[in-house]
Amino acid sequence: MGEKKKLSLASWIFIGLIAGIIVGFAFIGHVEAAEKYIKPFGTLFLNLIKFIVVPIVLFSIISGVISLGDIKKVGSIGVRTILYYICTTAVAVIVGLALANLFKGFFIQISTTNLKYTAKAAPSFIETIINIFPKNIIEPMSGAIMLQIIVIALFFGFGIILAGEKGKVAADVIHSFNEVSMQIMGLIIKLSPLGVFCLIVPVIAKNGPSVLGSMAMVLLVAYIGYILHTLIIYSASVKVFAQLSPFAFFKNMMPAIVMAFSSASSVGTLPLNMECTEKMGAKKEIASFVLPLGATINMDGTAIYQGVCTIFIASCYGISLSLSQQLVVILTATLASIGTAGVPGAGMIMLAMVLQSVGLPTEGIALVAGIDRIFDMGRTVVNITGDAACTMVVSRMETK
Repeated sequence: MGEKKKLSLASWIFIGLIAGIIVGFAFIGHVEAAEKYIKPFGTLFLNLIKFIVVPIVLFSIISGVISLGDIKKVGSIGVRTILYYICTTAVAVIVGLALANLFKGFFIQISTTNLKYTAKAAPSFIETIINIFPKNIIEPMSGAIMLQIIVIALFFGFGIILAGEKGKVAADVIHSFNEVSMQIMGLIIKLSPLGVFCLIVPVIAKNGPSVLGSMAMVLLVAYIGYILHTLIIYSASVKVFAQLSPFAFFKNMMPAIVMAFSSASSVGTLPLNMECTEKMGAKKEIASFVLPLGATINMDGTAIYQGVCTIFIASCYGISLSLSQQLVVILTATLASIGTAGVPGAGMIMLAMVLQSVGLPTEGIALVAGIDRIFDMGRTVVNITGDAACTMVVSRMETK
């Protein structure tokens, strides 16, 4: 008798997701019970993940920069990464707009009277630049402000390289802390199947009826966009630029994809995403730089959502957007994805910016705000898969 084959962690996470969806539907009508007894355990798991994210990003980027040993090399990785993210985001908005225009006739018109929604103000361009640079070292850590943590890590990495012989002790300490953080992450990730189950049950219980109701078509169009963009754009880029089979890519990405879908948190999925890309052969020092940057500025899923929701909101107001207005939407959404990097609730701020750019009332956001969480689950999957695809591409290019 051979040994029984043990189920992989990815399989367990998937089982947790399916079980959570089934139990979630059973809890429709008993949302309070789901939120009171099941949700806290999901929150507890997310808290653990978020607790380890900051040390992982900080130490792994410093460690990666030291391993690269060359400041210019970090620059070339940065430029390639940002170019990849900008190009795929622009394509994503086009995908969202094209699909929304195609299915516009099927959207149910929702009344826009008595709508109220106050969107948070977006930071100006200068504010965005200033916000990248931390004024102290503690605040970004306590608030998990990823972009500032990346900047801190880069400066410390550069400092250790420039210190030469005297920086050796600091380098050893960083490598050691990096390894310890990874081990802690391994322990927390073992709880993923249970965490995923507890996160998804209350979401399904709460949103079940509206998903099947008047918003079903808008959700369907957004999800078709998510799937097409992921399967076509990312498959093509990993095949052409990373010489990696798309099938192998998606198979290895499954644990991170399920985690992203359940938690709707790019930062929360970061540790798992690092593990998945390194398994596929991405260089550790590149993954530790490209992924945290992507979790902050790469928003392909959000861009698709902007395209679909803009057309839907316009149709509810009885407005038809011209081609030139849709070009403005593409430009605004692409720039906004970088401009709102690291701002909490960036999706909603971006949508407000996009609506304002073509003269649509921002109150229209209230039409989609109620089920934003369901949109967000798919958005997050696209965002983190894009981060991983970029990691594989940049890693391959740097190896060459």
